[in-house]
Amino acid sequence: MKPREIRNHVYWVGAVDWNRRLFDSLIPLPDGTSYNAYLIQGSEKTALVDAVDPAMIEVLKRQLADVDRIDYIVAQHAEQDHAGGIPFVMEMHPEAVVICSPKAKELLIDHLEIPAERVKTVGDGESLSLGDKTLQFVHTPWVHWPETMTTYLPEDRILFSCDFLGSHIAMSDLYAGEAPSVIEAAKRYYAEIMMPFRKIVQKNLSKIRSLEFDLIAPSHGPIYDHPEQILAATEDWASDRVSNLVVIPYISMHGSTAIMVDYLVAALAERGVTVQKFELSTTDIGKLAMALVDAATIVIGAPTVHMGPHPNVFSVTHLANALRPKLRYAVIIGSYGWNTKVVEQISGLIPNLSVEVLSTVLCKGVPKAATFAELETLADLIQEKHAAL
Repeated sequence: MKPREIRNHVYWVGAVDWNRRLFDSLIPLPDGTSYNAYLIQGSEKTALVDAVDPAMIEVLKRQLADVDRIDYIVAQHAEQDHAGGIPFVMEMHPEAVVICSPKAKELLIDHLEIPAERVKTVGDGESLSLGDKTLQFVHTPWVHWPETMTTYLPEDRILFSCDFLGSHIAMSDLYAGEAPSVIEAAKRYYAEIMMPFRKIVQKNLSKIRSLEFDLIAPSHGPIYDHPEQILAATEDWASDRVSNLVVIPYISMHGSTAIMVDYLVAALAERGVTVQKFELSTTDIGKLAMALVDAATIVIGAPTVHMGPHPNVFSVTHLANALRPKLRYAVIIGSYGWNTKVVEQISGLIPNLSVEVLSTVLCKGVPKAATFAELETLADLIQEKHAAL
C-alpha cells in the first residue's frame, strides 16, 4: 500500500484488511474492513489523524517511511483499531504530541499506557493551526464511546469522522462513489455499533450538519465523496420511522417451532406484511441487526430447554436488548414438551425495548388446529397494528 492523496498535502495512509472476518470476537466481517489514518501536512506542522490496528502497524510504518516529522497525532477514539498504532508512531516520532478529547486522555493512558505528559486535550470547537491548514475538533460523544470526536479541516472541506458514519468493507477504491454496497455495509456498521445510541446519533448528526464539507473521511471504509448519501441514510436509520416489517429470530429442536414460524410467515405475507426470518444456528447476526434497524415488530421463536428458552434464543434476545432497536411490538411463539417458563424468561431479557407485547402463542408438542388458529389471529393483529403506524 502507498499513501494516496485526497487533497493537496492531505493523504490517506491507512491499511485495508481484506481477510479479517470477526471483530471484537463478536461481529461478523463478511467483507473485511479498513483502518484509515490520514496525514495532513500544513505549512508549519504535520498531523496524523488516527492510526491503525496493531495487527497492521507494519503497513502504517511503510506508509509513513518518508515522513520526516509528525507534530501531532489526533486520537479521535481510544479503541485499539484506531489508537492501537499510536504508541508505535510515537516511537518513530518522539516529538509528536497526542491530541484528544478530555475523556479520551484517561482511556489512552489506561489502554495504551501513553505518557500523560505527551497528551494534550482539546475542547469542543477548539482549533489547532498547522500553518495554512486548521484542525477544528468537534466532540461527538457516544458514537460509540464517551470520548469520541471528529476533526474538521475547513480549508479542504473534509470531515474526519472516525467510527461515526463508517463501514466495515475492504475496497481498493479510495472513494465510495454512490455504490449501494457501501451504504449496505454502513447500515450493518450502524446496526451493530451505533444503534444503541440512536438518539445521540441524531444530536451528533445535527451538530456536524452545521459544517461545510465535500468529503467525509471515516476511520473504517471508503471516503464518502457524495456525503449527503450517507448523512441522509443515517438520519433515516436513527429516526423514529419504522417499516411494515416483522423480524423473526428462531430456532427449532424437533420441528414444532419451525412449523409455527413458517405458518406465521405465510399468514403475514398473505396480509401484505413483509417478514425476514433468521434461523439462529446459521444466522449472520449482522444481517439480523440490520433488519432490526427498520422493523416494527419482533417475533421471537423459542423452543423450551429445561423450562427456559433455547440458549441461542436467549443469546439473541439479550443482543436485541443491548442494541435497543426502535421496535414497537414484540411477540413470543414456541413449543414445549411438558412445561415451560419461556415467556417469563424472555420478557425479563428485554427491559431496554420499549415495546408492546402483542401476544404469546405456545403449543405443547406438535402444533395443531388450535395453534394455527391463534397464529391467524396474531397475523390479523400485527397487520392491524402496522396499518395504524
